[in-house]
Amino acid sequence: MSDTTLSPAEVAAKHGLAVSGARPGLAEYCRQLWGRRHFILSFSQAKLTAQYSQAKLGQIWQVATPLLNALVYYFIFGVLMNAKRGIPSDVYIPFLVTGIFVFTFTQNSVMAGVRAISGNLGLVRALHFPRASLPISFALQQLQQLLFSMIVLVLVVVASGTMPMASWLLMVPVLACQFVFNTGLAMIMARLGSKTPDLAQLMPFVLRTWMYASGVMFSIKVVLQGKPHWLAQVLQVNPAAVYMDLARYSMIDGYGANNLPPHVWALAAGWALLVGVAGFVYFWKAEEQYGRG
Repeated sequence: MSDTTLSPAEVAAKHGLAVSGARPGLAEYCRQLWGRRHFILSFSQAKLTAQYSQAKLGQIWQVATPLLNALVYYFIFGVLMNAKRGIPSDVYIPFLVTGIFVFTFTQNSVMAGVRAISGNLGLVRALHFPRASLPISFALQQLQQLLFSMIVLVLVVVASGTMPMASWLLMVPVLACQFVFNTGLAMIMARLGSKTPDLAQLMPFVLRTWMYASGVMFSIKVVLQGKPHWLAQVLQVNPAAVYMDLARYSMIDGYGANNLPPHVWALAAGWALLVGVAGFVYFWKAEEQYGRG
């Protein structure tokens, strides 16, 4: 049969042509992402370096910003509102700083994810690469920033009287689970934000509500005493609270296992697997739409 009797789609299929920018299969997409791993790492490092390039103190703000946030929250919640009740005085400062640093990791990953596509349209439209590289690199950037903050956290914990101990090594699986969770969430927000740029204006209010509901500044068990038991359980098993509690348990000597919800490690891994996989698939399904329209 000659090409003149075939439809354009049939001619293209006959000669092995494919739609420009068509979404590859999931396995092929993963292979392409692995091939761009050096770009993902370099892009995240470049963004981290450029983040405070215009500030006189430069990279110092990577640790100064969350630390100043912790000081403000300590004054408001620890001193004025006595939110530290139920938590020993010598434990509350590392309790608060750990919560601020860990929640900020998720918060910044979400905000970076919202703008991952909409804020990089020039790059998306000019070059061909798996678009998931962008939200992954932004989540990786936030992980690197958190690692800088961990230096301050260690100093705060030691100053409170806790010496280095073996449980600190538990931070490795905690942060690994949280990174996978954050990356999946960033990819979900990247797809949503690519079509609805106004989402970036709404998310600070959502994240602030999430922060207050996750026990960043207080013990959920103590504050909700007398309230319905199911409410405390729901708040304790939300992923932000799970990762904060595990980080506190790992780093702070006076924060015992009695403060953790049941099956906490299964919850941490489950949230990471669920959101990480679902977010990746959800983002991949719209691969050919990014940067168009």
